[in-house]
Amino acid sequence: MSANSFDARSTLRVGDESYEIFRLDKVEGSGRLPYSLKVLLENLLRTEDGANITADHIRSIGSWDSQAQPSQEIQFTPARVIMQDFTGVPCVVDLATMREAVKELGGDPAKINPLAPAELVIDHSVIADKFGTPESFAQNVELEYGRNKERYQFLRWGQTAFDEFKVVPPGTGIVHQVNIEHLARTVMVRGGQAYPDTLVGTDSHTTMVNGLGVLGWGVGGIEAEAAMLGQPVSMLIPRVVGFKLTGELPAGTTATDLVLTITEMLRKHGVVGKFVEFYGEGVAATSLANRATIGNMSPEFGSTAAIFPIDDETLKYLRLTGRSDQQVALVEAYAKEQGLWLDPAAEPDFSEKLELDLATVVPSIAGPKRPQDRIILAEAKEKFAEDVRNYVSEDEEAGKESFPASDAPASANGVPTRPTLVTAPDGTTYEIDHGAVTVAAITSCTNTSNPYVMVAAALVAKKAVEKGLTRKPWVKTTLAPGSKVVTDYFDKAGLTPYLDKIGFNLVGYGCTTCIGNSGPLPEEVSKAVNEHDLAVTSVLSGNRNFEGRINPDVKMNYLASPPLVVAYALAGSMKVDITKDALGIDTEGKPVYLKDIWPTEAEVNDVVANAIGEDMFNKSYADVFAGDAQWQALPIPTGNTFEWDPQSTYVRKPPYFEGMTMETSPVEDIAGARVLAKLGDSVTTDHISPAGAIKADTPAGTYLTEHGVERRDFNSYGSRRGNHEVMIRGTFANIRLRNQIAPGTEGGFTRDFTVEGAPVSFIYDASQNYQAAGTPLVVLAGKEYGSGSSRDWAAKGTALLGVKAVIAESYERIHRSNLIGMGVLPLQYPEGASAQALGLTGEETFSFTGVTELNNGTTPRTVKVTTDTAPGEAGNVRREFDAVVRIDTPGEADYYRNGGIMQYVLRSLIRK
Repeated sequence: MSANSFDARSTLRVGDESYEIFRLDKVEGSGRLPYSLKVLLENLLRTEDGANITADHIRSIGSWDSQAQPSQEIQFTPARVIMQDFTGVPCVVDLATMREAVKELGGDPAKINPLAPAELVIDHSVIADKFGTPESFAQNVELEYGRNKERYQFLRWGQTAFDEFKVVPPGTGIVHQVNIEHLARTVMVRGGQAYPDTLVGTDSHTTMVNGLGVLGWGVGGIEAEAAMLGQPVSMLIPRVVGFKLTGELPAGTTATDLVLTITEMLRKHGVVGKFVEFYGEGVAATSLANRATIGNMSPEFGSTAAIFPIDDETLKYLRLTGRSDQQVALVEAYAKEQGLWLDPAAEPDFSEKLELDLATVVPSIAGPKRPQDRIILAEAKEKFAEDVRNYVSEDEEAGKESFPASDAPASANGVPTRPTLVTAPDGTTYEIDHGAVTVAAITSCTNTSNPYVMVAAALVAKKAVEKGLTRKPWVKTTLAPGSKVVTDYFDKAGLTPYLDKIGFNLVGYGCTTCIGNSGPLPEEVSKAVNEHDLAVTSVLSGNRNFEGRINPDVKMNYLASPPLVVAYALAGSMKVDITKDALGIDTEGKPVYLKDIWPTEAEVNDVVANAIGEDMFNKSYADVFAGDAQWQALPIPTGNTFEWDPQSTYVRKPPYFEGMTMETSPVEDIAGARVLAKLGDSVTTDHISPAGAIKADTPAGTYLTEHGVERRDFNSYGSRRGNHEVMIRGTFANIRLRNQIAPGTEGGFTRDFTVEGAPVSFIYDASQNYQAAGTPLVVLAGKEYGSGSSRDWAAKGTALLGVKAVIAESYERIHRSNLIGMGVLPLQYPEGASAQALGLTGEETFSFTGVTELNNGTTPRTVKVTTDTAPGEAGNVRREFDAVVRIDTPGEADYYRNGGIMQYVLRSLIRK
């Protein structure tokens, strides 16, 4: 029950139903607030308890100073939690482990139970092994169940063992698309109350739901677990960036072009840790599908959320997707009553403002390794010629013959080239070179949720087939929609055969290529790429294109709209200017250009209007949690504590609570630490957290082999996130990671200073030696450390490797908070300083003093860092500097004092 200090409790009547609400206009200053802060204000009014959430906290939002730097901590209580299976499995593993820990500490295991709706969608496990045939989907599903039976049984157990926990089975869709099409409420109803739907999710692209007016963002799995168990999310009231939209998108452009433009603008402006809110007359002209696409890319700009207010477009989408008449009426009535309805002429009080005239957007792609690196489509060929030089050897670029004569590098018009002959299984031959498009994937919730770009892709395929074109033989083409509704409207519009004809057969309903589940390239292509060290490319309609993410054979990755993915599959190379050069030759021997097969806006709109209806959504989601016969046939373990299988290589009990007592141990300074990794700028959680394929010659591969797993059954790191033994061995093991204390290497390597001569070693092996010697470890990093997905394993793996502190020039929000959640101290170099500026090589020993101030109930602003040249080396050099402590809130300090957020929650629940 709310303390209701502002007398805000009221009643809203909608049709025959009455709902308790908490009126925002009871708080002085609420009318001028941005939409997103109004949602936070309502959250505090409803959950005010006089202790964690007080009247002063509520007033602090009402009197929010838009120009001030964030300083006021509040406790935000999300209405629900959403998960995908890669991040969700370790969440459920942790909850199962917490039940046992509670029991061992004398508490009631039943206390470990979600207190708010928690929904998990299995979408990250399907791999596009098979492609290009009508059987691809069925074959990939069969492989998925074969690989993941243990995980799926575990999740089925969780669905029965935990209240308020539901699982959407495999083969249904992508979590964020399922969220906007079915799970999102926009306005929640619970216990007779109506209030804004809010959430946190264990995937950074949870922000897709911001397009529906729902405030939510990605958090680490450990934060999500705390939220499920009733812990509010500790946060500072953020700065809010107003992004004004005017005009309308010109013909020939897509939502993807728009979102890549916005991503570039906001990343350049700087919005890390801020809310972004869209306003202005252009919002009304932006379809819900396009809003969701923009919201989805929030992590790529770096913002916490990227939200749109509620308006008629929101209601139209809710009706289309099968929400009840009463629910739609409630959303409208509630939004208008609370001042949450879009006023296109309003200018809320924003901290900062940007503006974009939609009419200025032009066709674009982004790459070759970051979403914010937008390239105007007409300049893509020229930009590739410039960027490819970073992916070939210097000798090759110079044209020096340092290779076998038959494989001598060359240069064509200044662009490195190495034409390589490939023989297909049927005996035909073709030539590939640097820039060959080896993966063309219509994938990812970002765009597969948007019927306009999906229909455009299918129409490009139709027109191409009618001209007699098909994909180039070296291109792996895949279609992985975000929900079954997509294939339903393709079928109804008669477009499926054209996609199939060109090679874009259905491979699965899941994330696939965007998260690294692209599956292997055809053997002959992979062999040519690796033997001749070709810088080949992928083109995908996803949101992430970081190095090493998409496919281990592919060095350069480009984000593009679905219709452009089809076009590049036809062209087969990034060396082709698809705005001018022919994509192929038609049946009459004439060149076919992109303009010849690009659909008009009217053609796209006609298909969308006639092929998509409410009945499709009702049918697809009628019994969404039931699953198919294969899912239902899985045997379910019983009991409220899980029976761990000691032979399992997928699900193992983690060590987080071993030796834990009810009393916390004092925080200690860190002495004699060694550097595990010294890293540059823009090191993402993809570089840190295990993802993608598991190679046989790595520590993780060795572990699986020793446990009797055949190479073909290794599966991916993501699928084995419930096994900490595999994940520790894969932390910092990304094939593109460059550790500066092991120069000349790529991948999970470091130097091991416990061994004479400090030889290069696997990071995992060195970590084991350091921990055996009692040596704490530290990571040195540059700017934007930990950007990317909300991977809790980036922090879990770091902690389990024995890292006690990280020093970076700057952090992305989620990873910094996750480090604290795992008991790792995040520090920041002084303003303008860096490892390089301070002369740090990574060979020193490090000591940190002043950390013990946390024992006094306060958080030190800085700690003193002292480095010494390694013992035994001549001329010891000592350096000292003050590092900024990035424990930003009192709540985070409590987590750190407890050794991590899970330990804090566990002790809190037992004491209740």
